[in-house]
Amino acid sequence: MAEVVRALSLNDLKKRKSSKWREFPSDVLPLPVAEMDFPIANPIKSALIDMIERSDTGYLGPFPEMFDAFSDFSQKLWNWKVDVSQMRIATDVGVGTVEVIRTLITPGEKVMLNSPVYENMWRWVAEVGATLVDVPLTISGEYGPDATFNLDLEGIEREYQGGVKVHILCHPHNPVGVIFDKQTLTELARLAKKYRVHIISDEIHGPLVFNRKDFTPFLSVSEDAREIGITVTSASKGFNLAGLKCAVIVTSSPSIKEKINAMPVSVAFRASLFGAVAATAAFRDSISWLDGVINTLNDNRQLIRNLIDTKIPAIKYRIPDFGYLAWLDLTELNLGDDPAKTLIERGKVALKGGFMYGPRHTQFARLNFGTSPEIISEAFDRILRSV
Repeated sequence: MAEVVRALSLNDLKKRKSSKWREFPSDVLPLPVAEMDFPIANPIKSALIDMIERSDTGYLGPFPEMFDAFSDFSQKLWNWKVDVSQMRIATDVGVGTVEVIRTLITPGEKVMLNSPVYENMWRWVAEVGATLVDVPLTISGEYGPDATFNLDLEGIEREYQGGVKVHILCHPHNPVGVIFDKQTLTELARLAKKYRVHIISDEIHGPLVFNRKDFTPFLSVSEDAREIGITVTSASKGFNLAGLKCAVIVTSSPSIKEKINAMPVSVAFRASLFGAVAATAAFRDSISWLDGVINTLNDNRQLIRNLIDTKIPAIKYRIPDFGYLAWLDLTELNLGDDPAKTLIERGKVALKGGFMYGPRHTQFARLNFGTSPEIISEAFDRILRSV
C-alpha cells in the first residue's frame, strides 16, 4: 500500500544544505536542480541512523546485498531479473558512464547523444575526449500537450554507419519526459549490433515512471541489447539520495563485462558506504514510499497543466510520463534570449535554462515539480509577474 508522502515546508527546505538551497539568494524560489523536497523513506532513514549510532563510517568495500536488493526490485517493478554477477558499483551515474566509455573508445572517436538531453551528458562526452554526434529526437507536430517524441532511427543508423562507437541513451528521457517503447528499443539494439555500437542506457529515472508497464529496461528488450548494452543506474533520483554517491553498472554480456573491467578500481572505492546502505534500504524496503511519491508527483504534474491553462496558457507543456521534471516552452512569453535568466531577475524564480539541453532549445526551461503544490503555485505566480 502506498504511503502518503508530502513535501516539507518552504521554511524547513531553506534549512537544507544541498546545492539546490544554497545556489541562489534566499528570495529566489529554486526549482532547477533534480532533487525532491520530500522526507526520505523511513527504512532509509533508519538504516543511516543505525550506521551513525555504531560509528560505522569507514570505506565502502564489497556490498553484495545492494546487488541482491536491486535485482529483486527490478524483478518486482519491471519483470527484469538482473544477474548479480554482472553488476558492479560506481561512484555515481556520471562517473560510471564516463569510466565505461573510457574502456570502449580512444579519444577522438564518436559518441552519440539525442538532444534535448540531460545537460551533464554533454560534459561527459567532452570529459572522455570524444567527438560528439547529436541526433536530435523527432517530434510529431509542434510541442504541446499532444506532442510525441521518439528516437530518429534513420538518423541514428546513418551516424552508426559513420563510425559512432558509443551511444549514451537517456531512458527514460530527461528533460522531455518520454519513455521509449520496447519496439523502438529492440530496433535500436538491432542497429547497434549491426554496426558494432555499444549503448550505455542511463536509467536513473526508471523507478519514477507513472505507469510501470510502459518502462522496459534496455537490457531486457532483446538478445541484441544484452550483447551490446550496459545499464548505469542508481537509487539517487527515485529515492532522493544523490548526495550519498552510489550507483550500479549492469551488463549482460560476458565479453562486455570483461572489457569494462579495465575501469579504475577507484570507480567503486570513491562511492560511499552510506550510499550503498541507503540504496539497499531503498530497493529492498521502500517501495511503498516510492508509490506514495509517484502519487504525489502525479497530482503535481496535473496541477501544472491546470496552472498553465488558467494563468499562463502561452506556455506550452506536455505532461511527462515519469518523474518530476516539466519541460516548458516559453517562446510566447517573449522573455529574451535566456528566459530562465529573465525569470530569476524579474520573478525571483529559478528554472534550468533550455540552452543547456541542446542548441535548438534556448526558449525552453526545465521546472522541478518534486515539491509542494504551494511552491508550484507560487512558482507560476512568479512567472506570471515576470511577463
